[in-house]
Amino acid sequence: MTAFSNYFLTYIKTLLENIGNLFNHLWQIIIHIFFVDPVQYFTQLIHNWGNFGFVDWLFELLAIVVNVAFFGFLVLRIIQLIRRYIRFVRREIEKDALLEEIAELNKRTAELVDEKNKILALKMTNMGIGTFNNEAQGAASGMESSDSGKKEVKKDSGASRFSKLIAVDEKYDGEPQVIIMEDSDRLTLPQLVDRFINFSASQLHLYYNHKVIRTFFAGLATSKIIILEGISGTGKTSLPYAMGRFFKNPAAICSVQPSWRDRAEMIGYFNEFTKRFNETDFLKALYETLYREDINLIVLDEMNLARIEYYFADFLSIMEMPNVDEWLIDIVPDSWSTDPKFIIDGKLLVPQNVWFIGTANRDDSTYTITDKVYDRATSIEMNRRADVIDAPYTEAIDMTYDYFNELCKTGQANNPISEKVLDKLSKLDEFVAEKFKITFGNRILKQIKLFVPAFVACGGDEIDGLDYIVVRKIFRKFETLNIAFLKDEINQLIALLDKLFGKGAFAESIDFLHELVKNY
Repeated sequence: MTAFSNYFLTYIKTLLENIGNLFNHLWQIIIHIFFVDPVQYFTQLIHNWGNFGFVDWLFELLAIVVNVAFFGFLVLRIIQLIRRYIRFVRREIEKDALLEEIAELNKRTAELVDEKNKILALKMTNMGIGTFNNEAQGAASGMESSDSGKKEVKKDSGASRFSKLIAVDEKYDGEPQVIIMEDSDRLTLPQLVDRFINFSASQLHLYYNHKVIRTFFAGLATSKIIILEGISGTGKTSLPYAMGRFFKNPAAICSVQPSWRDRAEMIGYFNEFTKRFNETDFLKALYETLYREDINLIVLDEMNLARIEYYFADFLSIMEMPNVDEWLIDIVPDSWSTDPKFIIDGKLLVPQNVWFIGTANRDDSTYTITDKVYDRATSIEMNRRADVIDAPYTEAIDMTYDYFNELCKTGQANNPISEKVLDKLSKLDEFVAEKFKITFGNRILKQIKLFVPAFVACGGDEIDGLDYIVVRKIFRKFETLNIAFLKDEINQLIALLDKLFGKGAFAESIDFLHELVKNY
């Protein structure tokens, strides 16, 4: 032990001496460069200028100008880098402070909501609803159990705790809807795009270009979550509205509130005071999709007014499961005999015929949409209003989810991404991973292989579809990088895109990258 201690102390002493020598030498170099050597340069100049001729003085002046310019540029560049770093640190500190303040405000809002619910429950008790509460509590205490260990079901002879969902059961009389498609409704994907554009223009006076609608239908074929982004007034909310009218099943539009911090705000919650479930319009719309066999759209309007990964976390998780029979959302922890038909063991199945459409603005009042959400969704940029067209009068259609799903699968199977394009995509992935430390990932690559064939099946071009999804799945992540230090790499990336796909072929990606550099 003594030998090791002596060795280790000697090692630490030598290491510290070397570190000290390093800083000492660096300090000596700085003193020589900026203080000692300039004096020697001037002394040598005085010693030799007696032998200078005209040409010698000319070159001496030129050398002085070059050296002054070089050192001036060096000092200026160092100052710029320091100032940029200080601004970056200050911005991050301010951002953290704002996030903490917002979190505190959200916590306070939740406390106020809880307090409001308690006050409301007390008022309802004073109005005579307490008798119902006592009956419900007494009924809820009765439990059925068997010796075989089956799940317990609470008996309740009174009204159901899900009044809105029971109303849906009564509306459909407990039987699923049946849709009969006419021959005129059996369209191809390109025909579906054209017919929607004509329907929207002729009946709703809402105008959309072909690329946006192709992207929307390709998004439906790729993901259950679609995010419509863009400036206000470009038709983000009206698009799913028009789409619902087109399929004769109006879209359910649910406005997201800034106070939403968990799924209870969106789905609802069981009120222990009233013994009823506080149902939301979102829950009712989701429940009704189980009775329908057509296409259902549920719109989360202004979805980034609150943190999406908080209130929508359960849906983001279950939709990653490969077995769609496991797409179950917990509604209540137990089962009552008076629960709605499709609330089984307190759980609700999210069916395949429903899509969640989120609209999002980018301003100071909203949260940033995180990669966790973007990677699971199809993002559509809507920053321009389409031109007004004179479309012929067009009727809405009846179309089942099964027919639409088969259209999408057939289109994807018949238009796979070519091996040549996949090879180019692989080279692009390697470059981005090397230069920017960002990779496509298995989930994104899978979505690309679903989106691009569907986009082509809707009448689009393969390169255009690839360009569209790459800029929103990959290049969008560049916004989190320090672009000021990556301008050369971005210019190399633009050159690579032109080389791989043809000059200007990746127009959206190149425009995005140029704008990214310009803003920094």
